[in-house]
Amino acid sequence: MARLQADADKTRWVAVTDSFGFGGRRHRKAAIRMLLTQANQALGVQSRPGGGLAAWAMSQATPFLMRRAAGRVLVWVWKADPELLVVMAQVQEATAQLRAARASMPMEYDDTETFRGTYLGVGEKLAMPLPKDPRTPPFATYTWDTGTRFVTVTAVCSDRERFGTVIGAVDELARSLRISDDVALGETPDVLRIEP
Repeated sequence: MARLQADADKTRWVAVTDSFGFGGRRHRKAAIRMLLTQANQALGVQSRPGGGLAAWAMSQATPFLMRRAAGRVLVWVWKADPELLVVMAQVQEATAQLRAARASMPMEYDDTETFRGTYLGVGEKLAMPLPKDPRTPPFATYTWDTGTRFVTVTAVCSDRERFGTVIGAVDELARSLRISDDVALGETPDVLRIEP
């Protein structure tokens, strides 16, 4: 099974994926609160009292959901300000339905630039510091098509003015992403045969 790995700078990022219990709880809760606020704004919904309870409940469930994803999803938050920036990386099988969905994305998603990853090679980057809809938060996506899989990194920022100051760190994180996969052994379990 394919799993993602990355070299996240611990002075900048807090990993949500492996943070259980109290470890990273404050950062998880702040990041989820930011994402819920952005979603409410995008939908035109007023924030309701008690929204903090929803963020807390989701912050408790998130690490268990991440563990079930078994390395197919990795999430980080900006250490200095967890409500500013959330980054999620995921690997998916490149099904015909997923390819069709990507091909039918809106026109502004065609505005990509070439982005080279250290391990994944050449992919695409789309940075939207000022989306057309003012309710949409600034974001960036990075995509690699390996033929059998899509590797995608999505970064969502809560502040349009500070987006430019953190996107370089997101670039570094995205470049360090790689896939590790299980290797099937040959006819005997103690011999690994590598084709020429």
